[in-house]
Amino acid sequence: MEYDYREAMKLSNQLCFPLYAAARNVTNLYTPLLKPLGLTYTQYIVFLVLWEKDGITVGEIGEKLMLDNGTLSPLLKKMQQAGYIERRRSEEDERVVMISLTDKGRELQQQAKDIPLKASGCIALEPAKARELYKLLYEIIELSKNI
Repeated sequence: MEYDYREAMKLSNQLCFPLYAAARNVTNLYTPLLKPLGLTYTQYIVFLVLWEKDGITVGEIGEKLMLDNGTLSPLLKKMQQAGYIERRRSEEDERVVMISLTDKGRELQQQAKDIPLKASGCIALEPAKARELYKLLYEIIELSKNI
């Protein structure tokens, strides 16, 4: 069978589009939840990483969130200016920047504690389907790393 580029180029045949649209929709659900805290979604996910493990490198944060330094650096600078984090050079290797929460950054976790529950309540997906989707999305992420 011959490759039909017209068929291949239909939006309805693009896996990337529903992934993109769903990601935007889900991310937008967080906006009204994060706005009272003065946070963007990207800042929020940085906090999720730091609340899980404080005192890690910029590189580790980037790796966990799949973000590059060009995206992270201005974001971390803003978070530092707001008093949520401290950035300091590693004593072992001055090229490495360590990120640690301040007391204010740790206290923010208490203010944000209901966000996961509220956000999950906005998406009426059965738990089994949510787990399957989670697995499939990470499978896509892993497969796309090898391209």
